[in-house]
Amino acid sequence: MKEIIQKKLEEIEKQEHVKIILAIESGSRAWGFESADSDYDVRFIYVREPEMYLRLDPVRDVIEWQLDEVFDISGWDIKKALQLLYKSNPTLFEWINSPIVYKETIEGRELRDLSKQYFDVKKSVMHYLNMASSTFESYLQDKSVKLKKYFYALRPILASKYALENKTQPPIKYNDLMDTMLEDKLKTEVNHLLELKMKSKETEYIPVVDHLNQYIEENINKIKNYANGIAESKFDWEELNLYFLKLVQQKSNDI
Repeated sequence: MKEIIQKKLEEIEKQEHVKIILAIESGSRAWGFESADSDYDVRFIYVREPEMYLRLDPVRDVIEWQLDEVFDISGWDIKKALQLLYKSNPTLFEWINSPIVYKETIEGRELRDLSKQYFDVKKSVMHYLNMASSTFESYLQDKSVKLKKYFYALRPILASKYALENKTQPPIKYNDLMDTMLEDKLKTEVNHLLELKMKSKETEYIPVVDHLNQYIEENINKIKNYANGIAESKFDWEELNLYFLKLVQQKSNDI
């Protein structure tokens, strides 16, 4: 499958006249708890020809390449990505730190290094907190719930706790978060649910697990109270501007 995805990336570069500097897997496969029928969420960051950044008319900054039962492939222009990096966008941080990489150029590695200067603890925590709260309120209130939704609530809670404790981007893989941030008394049961999820379809339902719901709700409230008192970081544009200028000035044969 990796070779198929890499060929699709080559097609995008040829047809869109772009250079992809980073392409990764996002979502459940990157998190390490994909279901038997999970699709492939491929995300990439690309650079256009230098003259495209000097046009008076706007150029679309997103490429949406494929969306079907197997693939969900889309990417962001480097200018969009850097503007989001300045805002410490948590989704972009997840892309940059994905453990599943389909393509990474020298420029992509430089972006990974640069991103470390723009991590904001509060924005990261609030992002994950909103994910956990939304999932809990929308999907975990009935007597029978989708199995996968427990992990869509648990992972952001553990990520929030990690960011608060370590002041850095949380690990992307769920097992890494669980090993360090989940209470030992819950690990056996959560591991059992994880094994069940990976053998099941995306639509698998199970009876609600009351003590897990209690754990999720209590931690959402604790994290929210703590995060409200954290100040947001302030960043400078200079390093991002220098990096962007360097990219668009390059006369690479594959752009």
